[in-house]
Amino acid sequence: MFRSKNEGNIVYKCTVRLLDDSDVLECEFQPFHKGIYLLEYLCGELEIKEKDYFGLRYVDSSKQRHWLDLSKSIIKQCKEMDPLLFSLRVKFYPADPFRLTGNARIMLYQQLKRDLRHGRLYCSLGEAAALGALIVQEELGDYNEDVHVGSYVSSIELALRQTECLEKKIIELHKKREPGQNLSLAMDEFLGIARGLETYGIDPHPVKDHRGSQQYVGINNTGISTFVAGKRSQHFRWNEIHKINFEGKMFIAHLSYTDASREPKKHTVGFKCPTGAACRYLWRCAIEQMLFFTLPNSQSAAVISGGGFFSWGTKFRYTGRTEREILTENINALREQKNNSNSSKRKASSVPATPSSPQGDLAQIRYSSLPRSTMSEPLGYGMPNGHFYGHDHGMSEANGGIQISSLEPVCEEARLRSSNIDGVNYLATQIGGYAYRDSVEHSSTESGLTVNGYDHPRKHNESRQHGSYSPNLYYGQSDGGVNSSSPADSFLHADPSTRKVKKFRKFHLLHAFVPSVFFVAFAMAGTAVFIMESESEAFEQLRNSPEMLCLRYQYYQPLKEFVLEKLGRSGK
Repeated sequence: MFRSKNEGNIVYKCTVRLLDDSDVLECEFQPFHKGIYLLEYLCGELEIKEKDYFGLRYVDSSKQRHWLDLSKSIIKQCKEMDPLLFSLRVKFYPADPFRLTGNARIMLYQQLKRDLRHGRLYCSLGEAAALGALIVQEELGDYNEDVHVGSYVSSIELALRQTECLEKKIIELHKKREPGQNLSLAMDEFLGIARGLETYGIDPHPVKDHRGSQQYVGINNTGISTFVAGKRSQHFRWNEIHKINFEGKMFIAHLSYTDASREPKKHTVGFKCPTGAACRYLWRCAIEQMLFFTLPNSQSAAVISGGGFFSWGTKFRYTGRTEREILTENINALREQKNNSNSSKRKASSVPATPSSPQGDLAQIRYSSLPRSTMSEPLGYGMPNGHFYGHDHGMSEANGGIQISSLEPVCEEARLRSSNIDGVNYLATQIGGYAYRDSVEHSSTESGLTVNGYDHPRKHNESRQHGSYSPNLYYGQSDGGVNSSSPADSFLHADPSTRKVKKFRKFHLLHAFVPSVFFVAFAMAGTAVFIMESESEAFEQLRNSPEMLCLRYQYYQPLKEFVLEKLGRSGK
């Protein structure tokens, strides 16, 4: 919001690599610029309309990859990098690649070529040959016997494991292609084959399961998948995933699904990452992909907290548009364009304008191709009455609680006297069953949000009907701005035994909060120790859960050995 004088003069330079490593762009930014500034600048230079599908990736000093946060300062995220080097990549692979237009579709095609070249787009030999033949068709054109001689395909890097057998099959398929085709047709055919593969849009993250076996976790528009030796072993759809979290190096997914007998089941899976930073990166990628493909709009996104009680917590807030927002805007643009064309035709034919009915082809456009999900409700994104966490920031004080004014204008002394009398009479009738309550409500701990000062509007309206009253009047103390001869003053200064009004003690949130925190901490620690030390079969499933295993071997066991060692030394 406020910038120093030096910030306006400092200019940083960075290099952005495009999908072809030989193509780079030099960009400049200032300390107050956020990540969205750099992405919008690049998409403007490359004439990319669908910028929400793209992102900027960088590698920190510890060789850990990150996506540039669009809502945070660029230099604060990359202050340890020298030189500043970013890579423009496709971040969200659409379920239907043909939704992208113009240069955005070309960039997606180049990204998939790069994935095939680096082994991320894993496929069979026949599929790799078909994709390779389309790349050759797009780069070299139609097959020509005079030009394409020998192993001409070997000059092009097509796949990670480009063997002679693969090159021969590519040449055979290239010869069979119909000559004279447009290059864009080969590109579209490539996108059609690639989107049907299990590894479409997958960036593999190396992990280990509970047996210690090496696996890879991949995330795309359909959900979270695990791969063993290049083949998908497990797949969890977004509508089956209830919660995603991490604890230390452990990436944890909580599942809620219906089995064959149509009974609701809950299951928890965990994967161990090489480092804690890699685990946080995997968690953030999963959260971003889930929100982009499942939320109806970005305003429904709450602040999501990751990390358990014994690890460094991380908070994430999604920024940018979701896929459904993009599709809705495109549909509305098509409707508006078609309505404008219809109105221009009516004016040209001098026919009186009539209310246009919904267009049939546009009315049938729905989100059927998107993965259906109910993630917004179990994760606690919504609030009653249509309010969303993190959305209605401008909540007025009138809706936030009862306003108690301690100052009144002196020119309305008569009105004040009558209003105080009515307020005291109402207070005398309600004082037996009403107590002062602190109007602070906390939301779910999972979302990490707090809504302050929310109270029922009906109580506020009732209090205003009986006039304004000050806190001093409420607690039975005299107000200096009220005449002492009034009935209200005589009532307040009466003997406590005669008026039978209890003097309430002011509630302090800190006095109740601190003991509660200590009590809950000791109770949780005692329960965890009891479960881990107990040999009862009733706790067997709980002891073998990923969270308890992580807690046991990373924190409890070393601490126990340390304490026993210290006690042994002191006993000697």
